[in-house]
Amino acid sequence: MVKVLSIISISVIPTIITIILVHGYIKGVALYDVFVEGAKEGFTTAIKIMPYLIAIFVAIGIFRRSGAMEIMVNIFAPITNIFGIPNEVLPLVIMRPISGSGSLGVVQDIVSTYGADGFIGRVASTMMGSAETIFYTMAVYFGAVGIKNSRHTLSAALLSHVAAVIASVMVCRLVFGS
Repeated sequence: MVKVLSIISISVIPTIITIILVHGYIKGVALYDVFVEGAKEGFTTAIKIMPYLIAIFVAIGIFRRSGAMEIMVNIFAPITNIFGIPNEVLPLVIMRPISGSGSLGVVQDIVSTYGADGFIGRVASTMMGSAETIFYTMAVYFGAVGIKNSRHTLSAALLSHVAAVIASVMVCRLVFGS
């Protein structure tokens, strides 16, 4: 079974690319021209979202260096203890919606401190894969299309983050025990 899954995982991306190219060729699409046009649009989008990216990176730097992270960990610790969320992963719970690279650094610190095979390391790894960088994603996508009013996006995304955190802990407890 493992060998079959390995073969499938190795061949999925080349197969998808081949299907797309063959389908485009059959439909008569000028593949190179469409690729160049898409690359040009991608570059234009990258230039357009640059101010949003700079703003979010500056805000992340201020948040981490100001000590606000430690204050938030201390505030949320009593609440997360109710749900059985280990205090050691609270920096990740706070950082994950803000920054992918910042949360990757937090995971590296957790894994190097507590080990990859321990409960805390497994919970941190599961959380890393279960949650999204909400503020970064909103800045990029909303900035790219010029949306100024996000309406309910932030509250729904933060609710899904809480669900991902709780689910990560529950799944790790079920699969690995505590």
